[in-house]
Formats: sequence, structure tokens, C-alpha cells
Amino acid sequence: MNQAFICDAVRTPFGRFGGARRRCALTTAALPLKALLARNPGLDPSRIDDVIFGCANGPGR
Repeated sequence: MNQAFICDAVRTPFGRFGGARRRCALTTAALPLKALLARNPGLDPSRIDDVIFGCANGPGR
């Protein structure tokens, strides 16, 4: 079994379903990852094997 490490976590802005963020591009998912790398300058990006994005609730919940 491989070891897993969580170095940091951030969340994206949230809002009401169909609200102000309805026009946000899917590429905004890159913003939290960039923020994590900026906050952890000692982390070599080439050592990142996998990134997991998740949603605890479905849209509109």
C-alpha cells in the first residue's frame, strides 16, 4: 500500500445554485491548486502524483 500525505487544503468560493457563480469556468479549479503551491514553497510540484477535488453536496443542496 502506498503512503498518502495531505499537506494543506483550501476550498473554492461557494454560493447559491444558479447564483453569482453560475458563469464561473471549470478552469477555476486550478486556482486552489495554485494557491496551495504558493503557500507551500518547499513542496516540489513534480512529487505530486494525484489531486482529489470533491463536493460534499450535490448542486442545489
